[in-house]
Amino acid sequence: MVVPDKSKTIYEDAIACWRGATMKKWKEQLISTAYLFDFPIHEPYYKLTTEQKHLLWRGNEYFHGLDDFFKYIDSERRKIQFRVMKTRYTGKTTCHECGGSRLRKEALYVKVGGRNIAELVRMTVDQLIVFFNELSLDEFDSTSAERILVEIRNRLSYLSDVGLGYLTLDRLSSSLSGGESQRINLSTSLGSNLVGSLYILDEPSIGLHPRDTHRLIKVLKQLRDLGNTVIVVEHEEEVIRAADYIVDVGPRAGEMGGEIIYNGPIKGILKSKKSLTADYLTQRRHIEVPATPRGWSNSITIKGARENNLKNIDVRIPLGVMTCITGVSGSGKSSLAKSILYPALRRHLFDTGMKPGEHDQITGDLAMLKSVEIVDQNPIGKSSRSNPVTYIKAYDEIRKLYADQPKAVHTGLTAASFSFNVAGGRCEECQGEGSIKVSMQFMADVELMCDACHGKRFKDEILEIEYRGKNIHDTLEMSVDDAISFFAEDKENATCRRIVERLQPLQDVGLGYIRLGQSSSTLSGGESQRVKLASFLAKDNDTKQIMFIFDEPTTGLHFHDINRLLKAFNALIANGHTIVIVEHNMEVIKCADWVIDLGPEAGDKGGEIVFEGTPKDLEQCQRSHTGNFLRQHNNA
Repeated sequence: MVVPDKSKTIYEDAIACWRGATMKKWKEQLISTAYLFDFPIHEPYYKLTTEQKHLLWRGNEYFHGLDDFFKYIDSERRKIQFRVMKTRYTGKTTCHECGGSRLRKEALYVKVGGRNIAELVRMTVDQLIVFFNELSLDEFDSTSAERILVEIRNRLSYLSDVGLGYLTLDRLSSSLSGGESQRINLSTSLGSNLVGSLYILDEPSIGLHPRDTHRLIKVLKQLRDLGNTVIVVEHEEEVIRAADYIVDVGPRAGEMGGEIIYNGPIKGILKSKKSLTADYLTQRRHIEVPATPRGWSNSITIKGARENNLKNIDVRIPLGVMTCITGVSGSGKSSLAKSILYPALRRHLFDTGMKPGEHDQITGDLAMLKSVEIVDQNPIGKSSRSNPVTYIKAYDEIRKLYADQPKAVHTGLTAASFSFNVAGGRCEECQGEGSIKVSMQFMADVELMCDACHGKRFKDEILEIEYRGKNIHDTLEMSVDDAISFFAEDKENATCRRIVERLQPLQDVGLGYIRLGQSSSTLSGGESQRVKLASFLAKDNDTKQIMFIFDEPTTGLHFHDINRLLKAFNALIANGHTIVIVEHNMEVIKCADWVIDLGPEAGDKGGEIVFEGTPKDLEQCQRSHTGNFLRQHNNA
C-alpha cells in the first residue's frame, strides 16, 4: 500500500505516503542526500535491490526512512488526519513471533518424520498423501499410531478423490469457493462411512474443471455403492450422463415450468421431444460458435504476476472483446483475475487503497478503460425488502406511474408513498416486509404473514390506486415476462416505455421468470450474478469502456440459459465494453475471442501460462487439459 505503483521511481512519487505539500519533505530529504550513499532515485521501484528497499524503511544517518515516518504518524495520532492516514497504509502481515504457524514455539519442537505440525499443514493434500505413505516410524510409534495413520490416509485420499489435492490444510475456509466447500463436506461424508443415508447435492461440479469431473462422479458412485441414495441437482453434461435415473423439470422456467417432463433412465430422456435438456444432449439444439471472431488491437499487460502459485508471469488481456481465463481447479485463475487484475485496475483508475496481489506493474492501453467491475455471485442486497426490480432501478418508474394516476394525484400521494422502504404508504405493522418475524426461545425464529396487510406490504389507501386494474401489490407479484407484456401494451405512455426498457435486460439474461417484488435473499448465486449483469445492460450506452470480470457466470445455468447469457455478453461488447471470464464451461470457452490457459496442473505445479490465443488454436495445444477437452467437445 505504501508503494502502489512499482513502475514509478522514488523521484516520481513511488512512495504514496510521501506525496502532498506536508509530507513531501520526507521525500525531499532522501532525494537531496541520495548521492552521498549512491541511491538510485530515478530507478523504477521494482528494479531496486532487496537491500535498497530495506534501506527505504530503515533510513540512515542522512535521511529518515519509512519506519521513522510511521513512528511520527503514531506520535501525532491525537489529530484525526494522521489517524486516517495510518489506516490507509495498515493491513494484515505475517506474525513475527510464530511466523504464521499460529502456534507457540514449544508446540513446534514436536516432530513426526522430521517435520513439525506447521510444516505439515502448509503442504498440499497430494504432498501429504506422499509424506504419510512414505512415513517410517520405529516399532513403538508404529504401534501407537497405527489406527491414527489409517484415518489420516483415508481422509486425505477422500479430499484428493473429490479434486481438492491442490489445497493446503491451513487454507482459510473463507477463501474457498462454494464448490470447494461443498466437496470438502462431501469428503467428510465419505469419511464417516454412513449407510442408508440420503445425500442431496446442489451443483457439486461448481468450479470443477472437466478434467476432474470424473473424479467427482467416482466419489458419488462410492457413496451409492455403500448403500446410500444420492440426489444431485446438476447441469453438467458428464454428471447427467453418469446418473442412474433422471428427473427432468420444465419445460421452461418460472410460471412456464414446474412440470415433470421426464423421469427414468438416461436413454429415455434422449427420445423426449419436450425436454430442452434432451435437445442439447442430442445436439438438436446447440450453441453456435461466432462465424467471424472479433479482432482486437488494444490490450493491457500484467507483468510479473506471482500471487499465490503464479510463477512470475506476464499476461496480456485484449480490450473490447471476450477473454476466458481457463485452467484446472487451483491453477491460479482467481489469483490472476480477482486478486491482481481487479484491484490493480481499481487502484490505477480510482487511486483506491485496495491492495492488489504480488505483481510488478500493469501497463498497456489503460487510458481506454473508464472503469472496472467484478460481477460475482454475492447477494444483491442484505435487506429482505431488497428485490431485483429495485436493483435495476425499474421500481422508481413504477412508483412514478402509480403516483401519476388521477386518484393518487387527487389524494396527494407521491412516488415515495409507493415505497416499502420508507414510512408513508407502507404497512407500518410489518414495515413493508409483508411478514413478521416471531422470536422463539431455544427454537428457530418463525415468520408469520402480517395480520394488518395480509402480506401485501402497503396500506389500504395505497392499494386502492390502480393502473389498468392492477394495484402496486399486483404489479410486484408479476413475473418479469408478464410485466413486460403488460406495460408494453400502453405504447403511448412514456413512463411505461421506460419501465419496459428497464425490465428488458432481466429477460435478456434469462430471468423473465422471477417476480418483480421477489426478495433478493431467495435468489441463487447465479441469479444474483445475472441481476447485476442486467443492471449494467440497463444503464445508458454513454458509459462505455468498462472491463467486466465474471467468476464462473455459468454456475446454476442450463445449456439454454448459457445461450442467452452469451447474447448478453455480446450486447455489452457491442456497447464498447470488455469481458473477462474465469470459466470451465466448454460452451463459453469455444465462443471466446481470446483464451488464457493457466496450469498445467494445480497448486505448485500450476501458475504458468500454458497457452494464449484463440479457442481454435487452443484445441491444438497438447499440453493443455482445457485444449484436449475443448477438442473432444467440438468433435462430439
